[in-house]
Amino acid sequence: MAPLPPGATVGIIGGGQLGRMLAMAAARLGYRTIVLEPQADCPAAQVANRQIVGAYDDAYALAELARASAVVTYEFENVPVEAVNELVADVPVLPPPAALEAAQDRLVEKNFLTGLGLATAPYRAVDGMDDLKAGLAAFGGAGILKTRRFGYDGKGQARIAPDRPGSAEAAWAELGGRPLILEGVVDFRAEISIVAARGADGGLAAYDPAANVHRDGILRSSTVPAGISDKVGGSARAAAFAILDALFYVGVIGVEFFVTRDGRLLVNEIAPRVHNSGHWTEAACAVSQFEQHIRAVCGLPLGDTARHSDCVMENLIGDEVARAPALLAEPGLVLHLYGKAEARPGRKMGHFTKLGSRQSAVGNRT
Repeated sequence: MAPLPPGATVGIIGGGQLGRMLAMAAARLGYRTIVLEPQADCPAAQVANRQIVGAYDDAYALAELARASAVVTYEFENVPVEAVNELVADVPVLPPPAALEAAQDRLVEKNFLTGLGLATAPYRAVDGMDDLKAGLAAFGGAGILKTRRFGYDGKGQARIAPDRPGSAEAAWAELGGRPLILEGVVDFRAEISIVAARGADGGLAAYDPAANVHRDGILRSSTVPAGISDKVGGSARAAAFAILDALFYVGVIGVEFFVTRDGRLLVNEIAPRVHNSGHWTEAACAVSQFEQHIRAVCGLPLGDTARHSDCVMENLIGDEVARAPALLAEPGLVLHLYGKAEARPGRKMGHFTKLGSRQSAVGNRT
C-alpha cells in the first residue's frame, strides 16, 4: 500500500470521542477527515472537515462516504459488518472486516482466541436455561452471563453467584431470549491492557501495558507502568501480535487481559480500534495511539511507542466534567474534553493524564 499523500481524505465511521481524536491526529499529519454519524454536531464533527449525517447502514450515506474517502476506518466495533463489506468494494476499509466479525460476538471472539492457543476465562454458549444450568454446574455455581453482541461498559451482563439465591433465574429473566455466553469467574490480581498496531507492511509495534481499574463496568483509570513482571508484559505483547497477524490487521487494536493470582495471563477481550486504556499515549508518548492508527491505515511507517513519562489516565464520567477548571490548575496534567453537550450518568465526558517522572523502560517494538 503506497502512503496516502497529504490532503487525502480519511473517512471515519462513528462520531464519538474516539473519532474526534482520530480526526485531530489526521489533521496533524495533513489529512482531511469526513465522519459518518447519525447525531449532528457529534464530538468528531466539531474537529473534522465534514460530517455525513446518516445511519451506519444507510446505503446512500455509505456510498457518499466511499466517494469522498481514500480510506475508511471506524471508531467502534459495533459497525454493521454488512455495511462494511459493501464499502470494501469501493474503498479500502481498515482494519479489515474480519476484525469486526471476530470482535462483535463474544462467543466467536473466544473461539478465535482459543484457536490461536491463547488462554481465556472458561466459557459456554447459552441458548436456553438448560445450557445455563449446565454451565454453572461446570463452573462451580458461579459465572457472568453476557449477551454475545452489543455489550459495552458493563451493559448486557449479569453476575451469578452461589450465595445469591435466584441470581441465575434473575439473570435469565433480564438477558434471556437472545444468544448468550456464560463465562467463569476469574480470580485475578490485576486487569491490564495493551495497545498495539500493525502497519500496512506487516510491521508490529506495541505501547507499554497499562493497569486498569473498572467501576460499574466502566474504565476509571489506567496506570503506566502497570506493575507487572517483564515476563507477563512480554506475553501480553506476544498475544497482541499473534492476534494482529492472524487477522492480517492494519491499524491499532486494544487487547484486555486478566492477570490471575497464580501469574497466568488470560485474554478478556479485543477491541479492533483505538482504546480508552490507551488515552495516556496522547500525553506520555511522542506518537499517540490515534496518530499510530492514522499512520497505519494511511500506509505510513509506524511511530515510536516509547513513553517519556510514567502516568495515570483517569476518565471524567458524567458531572465529573465539572472538575475541569480545578484540574487545569494542576502541574503536569493534560486534559481532553470531548465537547459533549450533556453530562449524563455513566457518560464519558473527557479524560486527563497526570504525568510523573519515568521510572522504568520496557522494549516494545519488533
